[in-house]
Amino acid sequence: MTEMKAIEAKGLTKRYGDFLAVDHISFEVEQGELFGFLGPNGAGKTTTIRMLTGVSTPTQGEASIMGHNIVKESVKAKSLMGIVPDISNVYSELSAWENLTFTGKLYGVPKAKREEKAEDLLKRFGLHDRRADKVEEFSRGMKRRVCIAMALVNDSRLLFLDEPTAGLDVKSVRVIRKLVRDLNEEGLTVFLTTHNIEEASRMCDRIAIINRGKIAAVDTPERLKSAMKTSQAVEVAFTEVKARLQKRLDALPSVREVQKRGDKIRLLTEEPSKTLKEVWHFIEENDLDPITLNTIGPSLEDVFLQLTGVEMEAEIIHKRGGRRGAR
Repeated sequence: MTEMKAIEAKGLTKRYGDFLAVDHISFEVEQGELFGFLGPNGAGKTTTIRMLTGVSTPTQGEASIMGHNIVKESVKAKSLMGIVPDISNVYSELSAWENLTFTGKLYGVPKAKREEKAEDLLKRFGLHDRRADKVEEFSRGMKRRVCIAMALVNDSRLLFLDEPTAGLDVKSVRVIRKLVRDLNEEGLTVFLTTHNIEEASRMCDRIAIINRGKIAAVDTPERLKSAMKTSQAVEVAFTEVKARLQKRLDALPSVREVQKRGDKIRLLTEEPSKTLKEVWHFIEENDLDPITLNTIGPSLEDVFLQLTGVEMEAEIIHKRGGRRGAR
């Protein structure tokens, strides 16, 4: 017997008047999968999640959570999911303990069970020693951990995570990622939306990229990257950069394009082995001293750019209000 899907979307569509926000998309998420959902701003990510979580009703199509139609069996479907929005939904004036037990009460979890669950989650998330402290005193990373714990107090089988590490310091990012990985390894299905391309590449089993309301691709990060043969490159850095060096490298027969990347020069090519030989011959012929010489495969960033026409860095800056480097 085939195991039911954690999420199944069939022809999911959403219109706002004449505007088609999500255009007949279909995809599946397996139980126990850590599934990434990426796309530029305005691509339909938020609208899709609102339909999957029962916040918004589809104009056409349908979606089910663990076999339960999100519209027709809304209460049952919602009881199986936990939702962590990108904006903190903790009650700052309450303690960590009160946040979890209050959320359990909203979910209809019996008092004894919700208190037992809150105790377990606070210990697991490294918050037990601070359980009686008001959340307003917590760091951003600690507040994020409280948010995730709140989403799990009802024994969720599916967790929707929206930008879980955005704006956090490096230590907090590592803590959150480890928690998510551990939960996933124990069987929790995770639906992750993120603008952090490295995070998606490292954490997700599969990734869906949505663009202009349509699914542009669904596959594993590595298969998405391997499909981009034209984004292979040779990257070289020299102890001394001589005049017109970039232009001269651009003239090599197998090089399609040259890009300056900090102190490195990246040569895009469809034949990396041939380009390597040409570059090495160029180095010897011009008596150059290379620091590094590497072949580089396409990144998930390259895939995103090819499918959407948007660089992820631009997306991050836009989302943070146009402030480059902001957290």
